[in-house]
Amino acid sequence: MKNNLSHRGPRRALLTLSILALMIAPSVFGQKKETVELQRDVALLQDQVRSMQRSMDEKLSALTVMIQQTLDAANKANTAVAVLESGLRDKMKDQEAKLVVPVTNVGAKVDSFSEDMKGLRGSIEDVNAKMGKMQAQVLDLANAVKTLAAPPPPPPGATTSAQAPTGPPAGVSAESLYNNAMRDRLGGNPDLALAGFNDFLKYFGNTDLAPNSQYYIGELYYNKGDMDAALRAFDIVLEKYPDNNKTPDAMFMKGKVLVKMSEREEAVKQFRELRKRYPTHDLSAKAASELRALGASSTTPAGSKKKR
Repeated sequence: MKNNLSHRGPRRALLTLSILALMIAPSVFGQKKETVELQRDVALLQDQVRSMQRSMDEKLSALTVMIQQTLDAANKANTAVAVLESGLRDKMKDQEAKLVVPVTNVGAKVDSFSEDMKGLRGSIEDVNAKMGKMQAQVLDLANAVKTLAAPPPPPPGATTSAQAPTGPPAGVSAESLYNNAMRDRLGGNPDLALAGFNDFLKYFGNTDLAPNSQYYIGELYYNKGDMDAALRAFDIVLEKYPDNNKTPDAMFMKGKVLVKMSEREEAVKQFRELRKRYPTHDLSAKAASELRALGASSTTPAGSKKKR
């Protein structure tokens, strides 16, 4: 009985150890499994990190290559632009050298031509002035010849059947008479100017300055407000001297007189006739303004014109 008890003790201990082993074994096995899975996950993560690292390295290498290519292209572009700019600058300098000298020469020639034209114009004016003086001198000489050829005056108390021809007073020339009348006109002495121009027409009515004198007579009457006398004076210019340098002026002033006299239709005809005969004259534009002020068109209607 004592032997049975002694054998039961070790068996119980072994049984207890077995039970404990069975109880501990699942726990240890579970921990080992978790460790294996964790190691596997770590290995996978390491593989992914290495793969990402390789991908980043490859992309970084490609990006570096692209940046280098871009830098090379930019350097080439800068070089090309610099070469193009240098070529353009050289061409511009060459064109400037080719153009500046001819343009300068043309400008100098134009300036020289302008000076020549001024000199020629001055010479023509001098010639015209000398011709006017010569004409006045010829007229004075002709009047002097007429005076010398006239019969001597009859003795006091004698009667004659015919009156001797009259000429300008002694010492009076066409030039001096016209210049004195112009000086009185410009100096604000209309009566003296009228007398002077009338005397000029009386003695020198066939000279080149006669139309001017007749026109200024009409202008002086217009300024004095005597429209009837002004109209007669301008009509004489247009009838006796139909084609001279004062014809457009006389036509324009006749139209102004007719406006003052409330002769609207006649004034319109006069301004239209001026524009028709002298379309490029400065007074043509003024005549158009007068027509607009009268409420009429600047064109000349078809049909006959009544001349006043």
